[in-house]
Amino acid sequence: MSKFLLIILIGVVVYYIIKWSKSSSENKNGSQPDSGSSRTNSASSSGTTQSGQGGRSYGKWLGGGLGWAFGGPIGGILGFVFGKMYDDMSKGKFEYGQSPASDFNMSLLVLTAAVMKADGKVKRSELDFVKQFFYTNFGNHAPQYIKLLGELIKQDIEVAEVSKQISRHLDYPTRLQLLHYLFGIALADGRADKSEINIINLISGYMGIANSDFESIKAMFVKDTDAAYKVLQITPDATEDEIKKAYREMAKKYHPDRVANLGEDIRKAAEEKFRKVNDAYESIKNERGIK
Repeated sequence: MSKFLLIILIGVVVYYIIKWSKSSSENKNGSQPDSGSSRTNSASSSGTTQSGQGGRSYGKWLGGGLGWAFGGPIGGILGFVFGKMYDDMSKGKFEYGQSPASDFNMSLLVLTAAVMKADGKVKRSELDFVKQFFYTNFGNHAPQYIKLLGELIKQDIEVAEVSKQISRHLDYPTRLQLLHYLFGIALADGRADKSEINIINLISGYMGIANSDFESIKAMFVKDTDAAYKVLQITPDATEDEIKKAYREMAKKYHPDRVANLGEDIRKAAEEKFRKVNDAYESIKNERGIK
């Protein structure tokens, strides 16, 4: 109940901030001489007044997260962080349009913070690798995500509740892509920290990911002698027909088009997952001499 009230309170505060900003802009424009009224009206309509820009920009940022991700435990975390970041937002540094990718990205940021905190500390080297990861995958949006991530790391994150909320609202292919991202971040420094792998396993379970899919994606990053077989979710004693059938099923499951609705950046990242399925299949074919 307290989280629900917090979200309502945040909404009320945001409403009055935007209303106040708009009112200040109109009052300022209204004080201009009549001879400049056409110029004043033009400036007002284009949003060139700094106060007006701040209100609208803040509204656009929140608009990106006002889908399902702004409710429940994720909403509680983001609401607190947004409040702390308002000064920067009022300068127009954070602008988003509402889209399916918005909720995906907010989920990724919250879960990334949870994974980075898994061993009780956030190393500078680890943060540098994560920054590079975001720049590689999100380009021009990366500075905005990194700024938000820095604040999220300071918060207490209820991993179970956050993951359950994601499970209720994101489809299965999208959750698989989230899991792939988390392994990419955890292994960004080339080391598989046990505490990070364990929390990703926990997140995966609460997101409703099948253990076979968890092991498949894990094998794409954490290599062992049977990694290629694990990627295809088969055992080393599988027959040739079973290998070919498994490859077809996994290629369909991990095809980039299944997350195309999340935007081109995420679709391109999904191509890496798809490529690793192909690599695993080629590795097994070469090992077995399969044509």
